[in-house]
Amino acid sequence: MEVEITDVQIDVIAGIAYSQVFTARSCRPLRMTVMIPRTGVPKPAVVYFPGGGFVTCDYEKFVQMRLALAKAGFVVAAAEYRTVPDKYPAPVIDGKAAVRFLRAHASLLEIDPARIGVLGDSSGGYLAQMIAVTGGDPGLEKGENLGFSSEVQAAATLYGISDLRSIGEGYPDEIQKVHASPAVTEALMLHGPAFGSFPGAGILSDPAKALEASPLGHIRENLPPFLIMHGTVDTLVSPKQSSRLYEALSEKGNDVSYVTVEGAGHGDLFWYQPQLIETVTGWFRTIMFR
Repeated sequence: MEVEITDVQIDVIAGIAYSQVFTARSCRPLRMTVMIPRTGVPKPAVVYFPGGGFVTCDYEKFVQMRLALAKAGFVVAAAEYRTVPDKYPAPVIDGKAAVRFLRAHASLLEIDPARIGVLGDSSGGYLAQMIAVTGGDPGLEKGENLGFSSEVQAAATLYGISDLRSIGEGYPDEIQKVHASPAVTEALMLHGPAFGSFPGAGILSDPAKALEASPLGHIRENLPPFLIMHGTVDTLVSPKQSSRLYEALSEKGNDVSYVTVEGAGHGDLFWYQPQLIETVTGWFRTIMFR
């Protein structure tokens, strides 16, 4: 049998503690898993942040997408971040720490530190967006490796959240009422749970704070290129979250691609199909290898 060699060997380093989060009573490591194509030369990297409604963070999921990116020549890191009951800006601080970690260890991980992108789905898409639009904000830089930049060169967001104030926009009234509740997860992420004398607060109890914690509150010129994708029948995160992000980025003259996936819902099987995965990997190759 004759075998044509078309794929590279991919090494996996799991459970890397990229940051230590200290509280008054504990120290918690945040972990990532890194896939490294064995080429012996520096490569662009993509950091994947998983969705989970701001309450879970299974950073080992979306294996098909991560493996496809690694086979396409990227170092791929999948990173954990803090979730509820931790509040904003904790997840953004964590995401930026993950990017800084990769730059600080670029030589060891065979990364080109000038080419790092982010990818996320749902609440992970929110995080990828926030990292991309808040580059250079010193208030969000905490933790280790502060001598390295957390700015990124590309951002892909799949059915992500761009405005915490309107996740249910365009949905029926019963869904709108859920998003007005102090118990909805975006409100818990922004304000925290009810405790002691604090009764909890809905997302619109402080619209200015909600906008400050949203990607749409930070849109400006000269942001990194964006790929925005959303399913047309998503019933958890309104497709308007992505269309409004596209419009805002475009108005400022940014490089942005917007793809609607006909018939796709929220994180359903559409997002695991080769055609869709190839769209994401192809976009990253176009941006990061040019």
